[in-house]
Amino acid sequence: MDRLRAMELFLSVSRTGSFTETAKQYGVSPTSVSRMITDLEQELSVRLLLRSTRQVMLTEAGQEYAHQLDGILWSIHHAHDNITAISSSPQGLLRVHSRVMFGVGVLTPLVARFRTLYPDIHVELLLAEAQADLRLQQVDVDFRIAPPVEAGLKRRILFKSDRYLVASPDYIATMPELTSPPQLSNHAFLCYLKPGERYVCRFMSDKGVDEVALNPRHVTNSGIVQLELARLGEGIALLDDYTVANDIAQGRLVRLLPDFRVTNSSFEDGIYATILDTPMIPAKIRVFLDFVAAEVSGTERRFLAYRQPGATG
Repeated sequence: MDRLRAMELFLSVSRTGSFTETAKQYGVSPTSVSRMITDLEQELSVRLLLRSTRQVMLTEAGQEYAHQLDGILWSIHHAHDNITAISSSPQGLLRVHSRVMFGVGVLTPLVARFRTLYPDIHVELLLAEAQADLRLQQVDVDFRIAPPVEAGLKRRILFKSDRYLVASPDYIATMPELTSPPQLSNHAFLCYLKPGERYVCRFMSDKGVDEVALNPRHVTNSGIVQLELARLGEGIALLDDYTVANDIAQGRLVRLLPDFRVTNSSFEDGIYATILDTPMIPAKIRVFLDFVAAEVSGTERRFLAYRQPGATG
């Protein structure tokens, strides 16, 4: 006996109250419908239907069974449809939101390469410092520096990163002595704008975490602006390691106080791909996340993925 087909036929009869109508819907004879449901009853050792020449009625057991089958069969068909969608060629509009620095330096060149692999997926890249509301803004993927805390979302961590204190050689040549965190209060700092919060750095060492108040020379809500001001010798900036690695290697910036871990937020920051928590991930989202992860995930790969805005090659 085809148990799944017998369940479908029984559920149809429970809804239509007719063997004949169910037979029409499934392209079989009424006799076949009746026989398969009888076989199902024998397998279950319970009477599901009360039959007469005029009508078909559900027994109490039949009502309960129909109620349970409704959800079970919906789940089976839904899973089938999702698997079919995943196996088909990914296509459609993909709305991606990101922090500006990661979006410009990492995602922009990746989006161009992704298009050559999946020409039927059209990426709409939105950049802002504030995180996106995925449902309200209809965003498929949001790249955040911290894991999501909202209900109904799930994350895929691409990498964790540290933050570096950096300054240009020109600033270092004229700046006050800096050998310990408390001395930062005597320096010009390029602060990131966080409304309602004080300008501070937190330092982690074997002795614990210490906090130092900063003296802002410039305040901005853009990491790209902070980086450029640091290059111009305007002061000390606190930036993600992968965004300044090339400047440090080329001698444009110097890392300060390298023996300390430092942050202005959390020591667990990095890049987290955030999506809605659904039973199945749409194919366009899955292939995009896999592509980005293959390019940037891991301890060292993130340093190679970041391209300085305006750079070529």
